[in-house]
Amino acid sequence: MDETLGTALRRWRDRLSPIDIGRSSRPGRRATGLRREELAELAGLSVDYVVRLEQGRATSPSAQVVASLARALQLEPVERDYAYRLAGLLPPQEGTISTHVPAGVQRILARLGEFPVGVFSTDWTLLSWTPAWAALLGDPSARTPVERNLVRAVFDAGSRGLAAWPVLQDGDALRSALVADLRTALVEYPRDRGLNDLVAELRSTSAEFTRLWDEGAVGRHVSARKVIVHPQVGELTCDCDVLTVPGSDIRLIVYTVAAGSVDAEKLEFLRVTNGVDGASPLGPGVFSTP
Repeated sequence: MDETLGTALRRWRDRLSPIDIGRSSRPGRRATGLRREELAELAGLSVDYVVRLEQGRATSPSAQVVASLARALQLEPVERDYAYRLAGLLPPQEGTISTHVPAGVQRILARLGEFPVGVFSTDWTLLSWTPAWAALLGDPSARTPVERNLVRAVFDAGSRGLAAWPVLQDGDALRSALVADLRTALVEYPRDRGLNDLVAELRSTSAEFTRLWDEGAVGRHVSARKVIVHPQVGELTCDCDVLTVPGSDIRLIVYTVAAGSVDAEKLEFLRVTNGVDGASPLGPGVFSTP
């Protein structure tokens, strides 16, 4: 019997432990792997659509849906490409930006549920996030991938931004570092249409971006202190760090607060009131429900 995308999804779902997505495997749990409901939540899809995919009744998933399922199932790159082919799609081509989040990174983040962490691609598009990120900055799930681009949020005055409320920061080091990142990315991925369009857009809409780009701005990411003006708790001061993953273009933005501080109490309040238990899965990378 020839394998279909549905049979492959079931096999990959069965092999993934709930612990791998930051959930405890409670006594009496019948499913050895992930339930369909859990996969649907992770991928940002409806349970009904996941059922139809597995049963072969939905036969034309989009590339965005396949990419989200691959992240949710923590597939290796070769498995991800196999999933694209089973769906009748071309895998991501060399020379274009990858949205693949390595399985090891996903397992680490699944255990960092108490921290606000966002996972970004090399063009600084938000791919996934912990529930604590949504509690601190606002849930990004209603935003499109275009609206979830950090560079656009920083330089485009008309952008909705990545945060639902004001985030204040002293200094301009971030802007120079972001421009330098895009310049490097364009050298590495000259054929990536989305990246070229992003640079062209910002050069036409932002005088500051254009100035930094034309000046050949260079910079590196450093720890920064930010003040988030949250509607529930008021001002909350966080340390923000950018982490890179060796062998991958993925970047992580991590917000932390000093233990025992008033800010720690505020963050804990947000975690509790938003139902963050410290062991929740990352937010999905796809938000449309077919």
